[in-house]
Amino acid sequence: MAPAGAQDDDPEPQSASGASRQGIQSVEIAMTVLDALERGGGPMSLTQIAHASGMGASKAHRYLVSLGRAGMVAQSRSSGLYDMGPALRRLGAESLRRMDEVGLVSQYIPGLRDRTGHAVNLAVWGDHGPVIVRWDYGAYALPITVRVGATMPMLTSSVGRVYLAHLPRSLTEPVLRAQEADTGAGSTCEVDAVVEEVRRLGYARTSGGVIPGIASVAAPVLTTGDSLPLVVALALPERAASEHVLRDVTAALLEATAAMSAELGVA
Repeated sequence: MAPAGAQDDDPEPQSASGASRQGIQSVEIAMTVLDALERGGGPMSLTQIAHASGMGASKAHRYLVSLGRAGMVAQSRSSGLYDMGPALRRLGAESLRRMDEVGLVSQYIPGLRDRTGHAVNLAVWGDHGPVIVRWDYGAYALPITVRVGATMPMLTSSVGRVYLAHLPRSLTEPVLRAQEADTGAGSTCEVDAVVEEVRRLGYARTSGGVIPGIASVAAPVLTTGDSLPLVVALALPERAASEHVLRDVTAALLEATAAMSAELGVA
């Protein structure tokens, strides 16, 4: 038992429900310093860190000293600027190693399906183009569904168009050439127009491009490091795809993919 009047540095939750939990305020303040360094995008001065974290220079300096002792922050001997330290880099690398991107993103898919009522699919980049790795059925009957493991066309599918806009051409051009040989895929001008539109809008829409009677809207889930983006798409019957419905569905998709990207470490 702690002596009378002593403060518990690691208090238990106030309620079993977790609705109200105490924490260590100094840890939360220290995180604002690390957040400031992350947002800064490079080495920063004490004044810059203090301003970005919303505290005075002397207070920020005390936190930087403690974070430096823990290896979370490092100060250059030559410039005096602060940057992320070796312990923080190790934590980041280990976090990326442990991350199951498909698993993390998949946690959001049932909620998106339930919120919109429409089928949701998740695609990753494979050797021959986008591959469907998950398909959750919605409340609306579709003429046909795409099986898990199917490779999607680059130009006529919303998923493929998102990949065209977010992958380097060194990856997409061989796939496009192979599909052109099989199906007569579009010209360079058509590809350029698709890429420009998707980058401008932040999503891709197609109607009847892969399966007659199905409209689709897709958006990217951005990742960190060298990982390739994932793509999430909603599929709905063309008869239900009014402009009003598409607008609402697209808004829900973009909100969900932004949350998924944040879950994977992309601000």
